Amino acid sequence: MSTIRTHNLGFSRMGAKRELKFALESFWSGKTNQQQLAQTAREVRAHNWKAQQSAEIDLIPSNDFSFYDQMLDTCALVGAVPARFEWSGGLVGLDTYFAMARGVAAKESDLYGEGCDCHTTATTALEMTKWFDTNYHYLVPELSGEQEFRLASNKPVEEFEEALALGITTVPVLIGPVTFLLLSKSTTTDFDCLSLLPQLLPVYGAIARQLSEKGAQWIQWDEPALCLDLQDNARAALEQTYAYLREAAPNVKFLLNTYFGDLRDNLATACALPVDALHIDAVRAANELPRVLEPLPSNMQLSVGVVDGRNIWRNDFDASLALLNEAKAAIGAERLLVSPSCSLLHSPVSLKHETKLDAELKNWLAFSEEKLSEVAQLGRLVSGNESKEDAAALLENRAAIASRRSSGRIHQDAVKIRSANVQERDSQRQSAFETRRALQQQRLQLPLFPTTTIGSFPQTAEVRAARSHFKRGELALDAYETFLEAETRKVIQWQEEAGLDVPVHGEFERNDMVEYFGENLAGFAFTENGWVQSYGSRCVKPPIIFGDVYRPHPMTVRWSQFAQSLTAKPVKGMLTGPITILQWSFVRDDQPRHETARQIALALRDEVSDLETAGLAIIQIDEPALREGLPLRRDDWQAYLNWAVEAFRIASSSVRDETQIHTHMCYCEFDDILDSIAALDADVISIETSRSNMELLGSFAQFSYPNDIGPGVWDIHSPRVPSTDEMLTLLRAAVKVVPKERLWVNPDCGLKTRGWAEVAPALANLVSAAKTARETL
Repeated sequence: MSTIRTHNLGFSRMGAKRELKFALESFWSGKTNQQQLAQTAREVRAHNWKAQQSAEIDLIPSNDFSFYDQMLDTCALVGAVPARFEWSGGLVGLDTYFAMARGVAAKESDLYGEGCDCHTTATTALEMTKWFDTNYHYLVPELSGEQEFRLASNKPVEEFEEALALGITTVPVLIGPVTFLLLSKSTTTDFDCLSLLPQLLPVYGAIARQLSEKGAQWIQWDEPALCLDLQDNARAALEQTYAYLREAAPNVKFLLNTYFGDLRDNLATACALPVDALHIDAVRAANELPRVLEPLPSNMQLSVGVVDGRNIWRNDFDASLALLNEAKAAIGAERLLVSPSCSLLHSPVSLKHETKLDAELKNWLAFSEEKLSEVAQLGRLVSGNESKEDAAALLENRAAIASRRSSGRIHQDAVKIRSANVQERDSQRQSAFETRRALQQQRLQLPLFPTTTIGSFPQTAEVRAARSHFKRGELALDAYETFLEAETRKVIQWQEEAGLDVPVHGEFERNDMVEYFGENLAGFAFTENGWVQSYGSRCVKPPIIFGDVYRPHPMTVRWSQFAQSLTAKPVKGMLTGPITILQWSFVRDDQPRHETARQIALALRDEVSDLETAGLAIIQIDEPALREGLPLRRDDWQAYLNWAVEAFRIASSSVRDETQIHTHMCYCEFDDILDSIAALDADVISIETSRSNMELLGSFAQFSYPNDIGPGVWDIHSPRVPSTDEMLTLLRAAVKVVPKERLWVNPDCGLKTRGWAEVAPALANLVSAAKTARETL
């Protein structure tokens, strides 16, 4: 009886306790050197490989590790370094690599040592945007018609050899050439990055040959673009790519990875490519399995991703075995691979570090290491080679699934009734925007180019320490609140002295813009170490939405009202929107997502009403994740946008016309959903625009976006402090496409991750730029 093999697509880079995060931040701050950073990286990789080996995974990935981002790794690999980074050629070093990721303020040889290809002038980073429909951010490659590619990194080969030295033959993972080009940005007008494929393929061919020569038996090519709407030229590019690569490296097997959706009209293309195995996401596209089995060539293996790599719920073995047995019956055990749906990058590392989750809830969950065990157990079960332990695990799995379905803690009748009774009027403001705008200006008396921030201020070591002491029971509630009041008082005073027109309270009581609200809403649970990477060293710990959601008590009124009592200026109340809370949580999978979104929206509606009653004249409801929730296929967009827009409007529409509603969005493309953004009917929207030099505003202008806009003039994801002149240049660009009466001035995003040494001068420059704009524009 054949044993069905198992396959993992990728693993967390940060480490179980975020070891890489802390190593990166120590290195960036100059506290440690490059050798120490490299040592931490080796330890993380070794742990990951050994964990997968111990779980009895057959095809274990390498080159899934990254110091920052896999698309940035690919830029380094193929030498796609924009000229402004002053790369000297040769291999791309960490100095250039991190410069592309974070920007630079000046020469940084103190970090990298003598001989680095360092930078002598301030340089902006590559743009960031969301990786498909996840909360992971990737760096967007910048390509031009004159682009030259060269092999400029040994990373895939070095990490393959590193694993080999540990006795593990891995499967090197590479972003496929077509996905790389489709996700890149053209730096010249009317230029299609896909036209660069002939220049790019020789570099990829050289990589494939090197890996084959070093002993790689498989190469995993990640082409998630196959789950997008593709034009014929993209399909032709895929055919050209894999024909070329097959010829370049005939002695190594190719595993073509697709994930996050179904193949649909790209299925025939995928099955016709000269690859040895095809991976499909059978979680997001379970219904497509029969369509895949029919055209699958007889010499092609199939990796069926039945374990959810993006959520934390325990796998339903019976449901997965039904799919796997269907595949086994159609193609045979020898051609079947069992796998997660996508890379486990999007899942926390291990449940063994969770000591505070209650036993019932913990029994419903599976993190990355547990998912590896599920993959291995499913492989043995579908093979028919299960041990007594596997048979017992199947029975235990069934009991856990039944326990979750029948648990009384999940369903709340009052919540379901309220949601079912929502009427259209509940998502409508009282008057049109122009009427509201006049009333709001009469109340607020703001100048042209009003200045504000997006919400949070630096979470200093003192703030984090106080919160940690409080959570551990080492600081009493009254002492903690006294500390928070002092911090709030200081930041309000600082903003008044700096001249900001609309201050915020600083959010010192909040750990995370989603976790904080989840802690104050029913239906949520929290982990101690459930961290996942968002970008670079930035990790988030998503809440778990396990049951019906409602608001037991006010969440933000205490601190917003206190801040407003300290100043005559209008303090902006700060909330996270329903779609962002949904997208940035691990969401229950036992009811439609739109129903969970509506429940969250109703809870926020209560909070918005209470903030208005408490005297707040401006309330911001952040929705940075609105676009990332879009389905990958355009045919599916409108259904999602309808319920997503409705959720925002339910949350925001209970207020009077005189109360101004803001929203904030960052790091995504808006062009094709501007009608839905306008339909949110927020009085003011603040957006990320600094990295793209206000390019996005052109889309808003062409669309004739009707409401007020705050284009970001400071990229807070980079440590560099932009000058007043830089910000003023951006504002000059803005007034060319948006009437100055409709413009606000603000950073791109919140300031929590920045230090005061950067925040103070940057905001001083921002206020100065706005003042000059009032006088000259």
